[in-house]
Amino acid sequence: MPVAAALTNLRAKSAQCDSLIANAHRLDSAGVPLFPALDREQITVAAFLNLFVAWEEFLESTISHFMAGASTLSGAVPVRYAVPPNAEAAKKMVVGVSRYFDYANHDYVRRMVAMYFDLGYPFEPHLASIQTDLADIRTMRNASAHLSSTTQTALEALAQRIFGAPRPGIKLYTMLTATDPRSATGGTVLAEARDKLLTVALLIAQG
Repeated sequence: MPVAAALTNLRAKSAQCDSLIANAHRLDSAGVPLFPALDREQITVAAFLNLFVAWEEFLESTISHFMAGASTLSGAVPVRYAVPPNAEAAKKMVVGVSRYFDYANHDYVRRMVAMYFDLGYPFEPHLASIQTDLADIRTMRNASAHLSSTTQTALEALAQRIFGAPRPGIKLYTMLTATDPRSATGGTVLAEARDKLLTVALLIAQG
């Protein structure tokens, strides 16, 4: 089942990201980090970016397969407004005359699923329920992909919202590895973002 495969792929890549970060922060027998600080930072940020790319892959795969008539894990078949012959044709329809479709822009994704599926099902209302979180995750993704005054300003604004105080000059690594004060379990900002993506992915897949 293609939808199950898409969910399995996302989970596997998420677990790989966790493994990379854990290994980067391993200590030797004397309690000294095996990797220097810069390596730990770069590996963690790269792993987060890989997680976001895996989420984009999940969206592209499930959207195209649902457009082609695939059922959810619960057996429901979304009502489609277009009927492409297969998933590859569906991907081309989504791209249209553009060079690519920006799955990182969740506003675009929500508009697109509303155009192709009745009530946006099974992507809605789940994407809507974490709209702010998706915007925050995208802000972090932008900071991981390219550093500029614009991305740094957005990252600092996000940090102030998360931590409740200004954090001028904050690095993405510092944010990702910090305890998220909004977490009920004491998880890091990265762990909270990961769990939200995995939870919504499961809800979408299940229908």
